Amino acid sequence: MNRLYIVEGLPCSGKSTTASFIAATLAQRGQTVRCIDEGTGNHPADYEYHALHRGRIVSLADCPPEQLTELMPCKIYDGLPWETEAPLMLDKWRQFVRDAEESVTHVFNCVLLQNPMCETMMRFNLNEEASAAHIRRIADIIRPLDPVVVYLHVSDIAGRVQQTAAERPGWLDAVIPYHADGGYGRSIGAAGFNGYIACLEERQRREERILQTLPLRRITLTDPYLDWSGAHACLKAAL
Repeated sequence: MNRLYIVEGLPCSGKSTTASFIAATLAQRGQTVRCIDEGTGNHPADYEYHALHRGRIVSLADCPPEQLTELMPCKIYDGLPWETEAPLMLDKWRQFVRDAEESVTHVFNCVLLQNPMCETMMRFNLNEEASAAHIRRIADIIRPLDPVVVYLHVSDIAGRVQQTAAERPGWLDAVIPYHADGGYGRSIGAAGFNGYIACLEERQRREERILQTLPLRRITLTDPYLDWSGAHACLKAAL
């Protein structure tokens, strides 16, 4: 039985909606489901808001505000060098697989492709093979759970981002500098909205190529937000 579903795709591709639909569908079929959205602060397979401080992993979500100034430079994402970060992330995946209950099906919003790509590609400007090698290590770790990857392809990235940005005031002000000022963004001279889109376009190309190399079952949906009813029907039949 598939005990892990991971929904992947670019920002604005519909990952949260798709993950919620998968979780609800599996629950209707009698499965015990745990659906984890991104940004929870305490993800069972990811250190999304943690620091490595004095040899100890600390949840920043649980720290008093006066300690954050000291801990933020040690944040696993954004703070550590890749050589230190990568083993920590792989160990977290191993811990998740060890602790996963056989009676529970997990549904994740990203973390297999998005988070590693944001680090290896966007932050550190590692080449595609380096990203793929790290992601393949994760794939090997999670194989005992018979995982399924649902990838959401976006045809018009700029148009979709513009539409979503209108619904999220201030969002672009945060994501554009992150991409333009990161290692990959600097390498291509990315600037402003167009630079952000160029980063996303290349990320999607790399992710789809990497996905083809993974020994995991995969389902691809194109622009599901254009027809949620049709996308859900296709997905329901494939689950």
